[in-house]
Amino acid sequence: MSDLGQTVYGDITVQRLHPAIAGAVHGVDFSEPLTAETVTAIKQAWADHLVLVFPDQPISDEQHVAVTRYFGAPEVFHQNRIKSKTVPEIFRVANTDEEGNLVPPSDPVQQQLSSARKWHTDSSYREKPAIGSLLHGVEISRTGGVTCFTNMYAVYEALPARLKTQVEGRKACHDFDMLSRLTGAPRATDAERAAMPPIWQPMVRRHPVTGRKSLYISPIYNDAIEGMADDAAVVLIKELAEFAGQSQFVYEHTWSPDDIVMWDNRCTMHYVTPHDPGERRVMHRTTIAGEEAVEAA
Repeated sequence: MSDLGQTVYGDITVQRLHPAIAGAVHGVDFSEPLTAETVTAIKQAWADHLVLVFPDQPISDEQHVAVTRYFGAPEVFHQNRIKSKTVPEIFRVANTDEEGNLVPPSDPVQQQLSSARKWHTDSSYREKPAIGSLLHGVEISRTGGVTCFTNMYAVYEALPARLKTQVEGRKACHDFDMLSRLTGAPRATDAERAAMPPIWQPMVRRHPVTGRKSLYISPIYNDAIEGMADDAAVVLIKELAEFAGQSQFVYEHTWSPDDIVMWDNRCTMHYVTPHDPGERRVMHRTTIAGEEAVEAA
């Protein structure tokens, strides 16, 4: 357990896990209804820590969705092949099908999910990007599958002047169809592309709750920047992602069974490390739908 100190928020306690980001929450049971006071406490802790870890939460998918609703409307993913057939608000980050059969890395869904091994933030390709996500470790891997989170407030504040100048006042393109170019997965269908056309988002955004500025990129969806040649844009996105990956900004979460991790997509990025594809890994995610378009700083 971290020795970085703890903070009490009403009836919950949060143990800091990294100097820049993440805290472990104690005193919450997601199998029971939450009081208004507990929800308020979690929201304040979330604003302070950006990523919250809730250990030992063996809940059902239906309970998972119910918990999500305390913080906003659950997003329903626009592709049927990844969302749950029985609980559509659940996005399955899993190397099994819904009957429990292991599927190979060559499977189109696995190809697409492999993009999660690069820095990104969820649903940045929507006009109103996701507020946050809650990921439940249903079956965890032991050979990898560590999820890494970076504090994009701190990244923005630490950017060298040369990089700050290049991102201030600019927008980056967020294109869901870039996943197929990145991973070799099948391209989105015409209907999927119509539902999620490329969109331009400010590269520096102001958080609607905290008012703080952060760098806002999602490298698995970004291949163009306003006012830049495409080659230069790709180089800049790569440089920004590498800068954001420095250890002073990053918490690495090693999963225990039934952890739930909740993160703020507006001011963090994340990626997962590889794991043995012959080992089952079943993670169920809900996503808190956005309420507003990205506000530029």
